[in-house]
Amino acid sequence: MENAQQLKGKVAVVTGGGGVLCGSMAEKLAECGMKVAVVNRTLSKAEKVVAGIVERGGEAIAVQCDVLDQAQVERADEEIFQKYGACDVLVNGAGGNDARAITTNEYFDSKDLDNDEVTTFFDLSAEGFRFVFDVNFLGSFVTSQVFARRMLGRGGSIINISSMSAPSPMTKVPAYSAAKAGIENFTKWLSVYLAEQNIRVNAIAPGFFLTEQNHKLLKNEDGSLTPRSEKIISQTPMRRFGKPEDLHGVMLWLANDLQSQFVTGITVPVDGGFMAYSGV
Repeated sequence: MENAQQLKGKVAVVTGGGGVLCGSMAEKLAECGMKVAVVNRTLSKAEKVVAGIVERGGEAIAVQCDVLDQAQVERADEEIFQKYGACDVLVNGAGGNDARAITTNEYFDSKDLDNDEVTTFFDLSAEGFRFVFDVNFLGSFVTSQVFARRMLGRGGSIINISSMSAPSPMTKVPAYSAAKAGIENFTKWLSVYLAEQNIRVNAIAPGFFLTEQNHKLLKNEDGSLTPRSEKIISQTPMRRFGKPEDLHGVMLWLANDLQSQFVTGITVPVDGGFMAYSGV
């Protein structure tokens, strides 16, 4: 109730809003009475989320935008401003990974150098690494730069999306882990830089959630857990994957200027105890 009262009528922009996690976050913000711009590179995915919001009585628009294209982001900002006004809450959720930046195995074996079916660290492409870093880190930089401009003198909340791979890099995904670590550092830097403007900058670090992007890595075709999933669950004290709604509470707290008005520069883990568990 308090979130609905404080957030009602304000404007939220959610990048990557066509995905499972950020789509759910967009739906929750709309449920609290916010006018939500669901921003996504693939417009049809954003439109699907918006249709669900509108069906439940919320207000939202779908905006096509590649967050790595400055001109597209600026056009998206202008479109949203003309429709709803200036952004109050920005959720930087656009991100992802790329096969060109993933190793096949967790550890290096010299035999793998001659195996065409195995991708080692030495086979990773700079292009793939750059893509992953750009979409996760630079995408958040560009959108923050554009949308925060209208927050100047008004205040607002920027919520970045980090990962458990930031404090402790996951095996096989060096680019993704490095990019998310960069997000956490950037969150701290920007929170200080914009503090006197009453713009708060924080991050949420999800643990392991099932999404469209990682479903094949975590679940077999018959629905059973893959070996990687079994390892993840064994290191997660709550013994399950996260659900999209598990992110709602922290997101609403960080979005609400009354509840978290003196909170900036932090990263909140939502991980079922993963980071706290030593494994022994």
